[in-house]
Amino acid sequence: MDLTAPAIAETERFDSSTKLDQVASQLATLIQNGKHFIVYTGAGVSTSAGIPDFRGPEGAWTKRAQGKELNFDGNKTLKAVPTATHMALVALQEKGLLKYVVSQNCDGLHRRNFRAVSAYEKSYSDHRTGRKCAVACCNGALHDTIINFGENLPEEAFNRADMHAKEADLCLVLGSSCRVTPANTIPEIVGRNKKAKLAICNLQSTPIDGVADKKLRIYARTDDLMTRIMEKLGILIPPFILRRRLIINMKSQSSDRHQITMSGEDVDGTPASFLQTVKLEGSRRALRTEPFVLNIREDLDVGSAVKVELEFMGHYNEPNLVIEHQYPGEAGGTSLYVLEYDVWTRAWEVDSS
Repeated sequence: MDLTAPAIAETERFDSSTKLDQVASQLATLIQNGKHFIVYTGAGVSTSAGIPDFRGPEGAWTKRAQGKELNFDGNKTLKAVPTATHMALVALQEKGLLKYVVSQNCDGLHRRNFRAVSAYEKSYSDHRTGRKCAVACCNGALHDTIINFGENLPEEAFNRADMHAKEADLCLVLGSSCRVTPANTIPEIVGRNKKAKLAICNLQSTPIDGVADKKLRIYARTDDLMTRIMEKLGILIPPFILRRRLIINMKSQSSDRHQITMSGEDVDGTPASFLQTVKLEGSRRALRTEPFVLNIREDLDVGSAVKVELEFMGHYNEPNLVIEHQYPGEAGGTSLYVLEYDVWTRAWEVDSS
């Protein structure tokens, strides 16, 4: 694995607008007519979101080689909004045109992932987050699933990427120097397949340029290329909408004693922490520690609304949101609320089931 860069970074190149348009047209045709299109992404897809790359002029490895201090603000990653490239890939997957994404990035802009690890469960690496799982029956230490530099890739994930590479008829590299092994063997497999095509979009050269289709090697920003590809495909790039899944469980001990438990959940059922405080609307007492459990001591009629005010982490300047939860009766019940937040208008929409 290459963890270094020269003190003087390779000059970034930019092909002409004409060539960019030509490559975008060819790729749009290949994507539209192909059977198994995959994408391989690197740090370059996130630079427009304010997250630096590694080997560019302002990259982490370049600055280290120059003996300069790295002044990266980790909060930028938490507040970063997915780029046009990220959202274009979402649209292509939803249309069924993009079959698989192989990403080297751990910025969470493709997807953020945490899991709880029991004491007996084997972990690929011991990355404790310093937090405990909020699920009462678990309470295990939370580990992340990021592969840090110098660590081996999980065999299952690598084998899955390898399988898709061997099946692919088109692989598009976006914003990667393709210098990190063994991950860079994924696009190389496609490039060496005579029945497939490898396209590379990066501002600097890569060691696998030689196996890429020369007509599909473009020096450009990934956002510029993907925007043009989507225009030629006639597919709109969707805006980024922050989606949160809130689980509310309500049970009653008697007609005037009720308990509400609230927790966040990812789409795969993994616990997700996105709430800072929870309180009954109008109350001065706020819960600040997971699990969030509210006790209500009053008579409630079936169907009456219990108003709960949610305060979020605030990475996207989310305003507080009041949820009106309908009392299900003494039998209790669990409800799922899908919270959708438009980062541009700062407006919430709530869907419950």
